[in-house]
Amino acid sequence: MSQRELTDRASVRMHYGTPSEMSLAKELHRLDKHCRAFIALSPFVVLASADAQGRCDASPRGDAPGFVAVLNEQTLAIPDRTGNKRVDTMLNLTENPRIGALFLVPGVNETLRVNGRVRISLDPALLASMAVNGKLPSAATLIDVEEVYFQCAKAIIRSDLWNPEKRVPRGTFPSLGRVLADQIKGAEAEQLEQTIEERYRTSLY
Repeated sequence: MSQRELTDRASVRMHYGTPSEMSLAKELHRLDKHCRAFIALSPFVVLASADAQGRCDASPRGDAPGFVAVLNEQTLAIPDRTGNKRVDTMLNLTENPRIGALFLVPGVNETLRVNGRVRISLDPALLASMAVNGKLPSAATLIDVEEVYFQCAKAIIRSDLWNPEKRVPRGTFPSLGRVLADQIKGAEAEQLEQTIEERYRTSLY
């Protein structure tokens, strides 16, 4: 083994040491009142999945706070809204029905991590309960919770993520239309920007 690389579980554990008793004891196998309250406040979650070959994807989901439904202490339902039809997460989950979810709440430095097994539901009653502006989600991702715990605030504190003074001025980075025009041969930035803005206005749901 290279002295400059960690290549197996043993080398990782040797390098980082043993986790504290608290970091292990905090792991739950159900959604208690604090987990439920945090999810109800969260407008944003990142879903991590992988296909049968282990190729990974991390995909954001966002909506009004409480958009993720807690069906019971073992089950979450996440609406899958209209998108670009790549459906990377959904395709992964049909091959490897395991998922990791990271919930964030603006202004709160701690995050919530949920890991579990997934079912993709098309149940009409469930989808109807998640409708916005009369529009149903395409599907619902049901997470059968196996592990859930709060992550300490160090990453958010280090990044100073919620500090409004650290917001990057919009002009610092080019628009998505400009980026895609540079990346896709034959694409025109102005047309792409108009198309993207129209989609943001008319097809969020």
